[in-house]
Amino acid sequence: MIDCTKFIETLDGKPVAVFGLGLSGISTIKALVKAGAKVKAWDDLADTHDAASETGAEITHLDQKNLQECALLVLAPGVPLFYPRPHQVVMTARKLGMEIISDLEILHRCNHGCKTIGITGTNGKSTTTALIGYILESAGCSVAMGGNIGRPVLDLDLPKKDGFFVLEISSYQMDLCTTFTPDISVLLNITPDHLDRHGNFKNYAAAKERIFKGEGLAIISLDDEPCRRIYERMMAYETGQRRVRPLSFEGAVENGVFVKDGILFDARKGASREIGSIKGFASLRGIHNHQNAAAAYAVCASQDVALEPDVILEAMKTFPGLPHRQFQTRVINGIPYINDSKATNVEATSKALSAYRNIYWIAGGRPKGDNLEDISSLMSNVRHAFLIGEAMIAYAGWLDQYSVPYTLCGDLENAVNEAHNLAQSERGRPGGGGVVMLSPACASYDQFRSFEERGEYFTNYVNALDETQTSVDGAAA
Repeated sequence: MIDCTKFIETLDGKPVAVFGLGLSGISTIKALVKAGAKVKAWDDLADTHDAASETGAEITHLDQKNLQECALLVLAPGVPLFYPRPHQVVMTARKLGMEIISDLEILHRCNHGCKTIGITGTNGKSTTTALIGYILESAGCSVAMGGNIGRPVLDLDLPKKDGFFVLEISSYQMDLCTTFTPDISVLLNITPDHLDRHGNFKNYAAAKERIFKGEGLAIISLDDEPCRRIYERMMAYETGQRRVRPLSFEGAVENGVFVKDGILFDARKGASREIGSIKGFASLRGIHNHQNAAAAYAVCASQDVALEPDVILEAMKTFPGLPHRQFQTRVINGIPYINDSKATNVEATSKALSAYRNIYWIAGGRPKGDNLEDISSLMSNVRHAFLIGEAMIAYAGWLDQYSVPYTLCGDLENAVNEAHNLAQSERGRPGGGGVVMLSPACASYDQFRSFEERGEYFTNYVNALDETQTSVDGAAA
């Protein structure tokens, strides 16, 4: 747990208000109380109060009377700050002129002395965060990894001297940071997502861009138009003191890192230098993972970290990947079963559909309003679709346009069983027996509490499947 004493010393003995009693909220309370702070906390969900009361906080409604006694408000990332309408606690705090911050901002104000690597983007940030953390640990560095991935930041143990915080940072968290900026900032991509919380795409992109408001090393992909515009602005206004490194998985870039035809190149010092192939790396399959690999290399080879290229490449080769992100759950009779539950939007699913062929595709859930036409060109990779959740009927109507066969399954268990039966029965047919993959292109909240829970159920259903399925030619497996 992070020692918050230095932060507490700046509050003149006033209590801290914490709103939102999920993982980050409870973590924040524990760290603050341990450092000697008084905490007033609340959540609109009553079933969170019992667990929070055991932390030493005063569980009380954060009305104007209680808020005006506090030094500042720590807000959970899931609480609406601007759109579709600011939460009442936010409006009250603003009326009082209170500062509203996140646990990430508290970490920064604790003056921990370690370098911070921050990764954001619409897609790929979890894998890139985990990959960077894995490379650093493999090289013997002291690492604390968390944020939007895994453990809340104040739950982390302080790295040893010369160690690193490796943090996945969401747009919600950046909205709540007033002074925090990483020493190394990475922006992977920007595509429409979370627009209900940001109001429009312009605001969402601006939240992502805030990761670069400091003076540290900036690493940014040039593979989408919004990121290119941010890069051009930085290059136009930089005075030469700040280092900006572009990266790409679509072709060569000057003074940066890129991947071409599965080969990683380093052009940070002018002429491009071939580092090595990443084609055969099991957990970095698909062109989207080439972007993740380029970003991780740019971080770890930077002068701030200074790892040798062969050390980085060797770690990439053994990187185990992340659960729920194109994670191979099981192989049955030569057919992989892939858990890509983290694909909660069409853009993320496009990465998975482009990485495989002959896909028995499990899709659906609560739609985010994404444009399915963005994956229309990938329907030739889909052998059969198995549809679930609130999006089921809409997805079926869309698939009819492309003559993709589908089964209306309703729930995930039925979808897994139907996909398994068809995939195994078609192993003897041309084009059959490819890969069974959950890549929903939708949020999980219609049937599950989170994408993690959805992925865990998928894993359980797959592990319960019978291996003695008969193929189409009648031969028992």
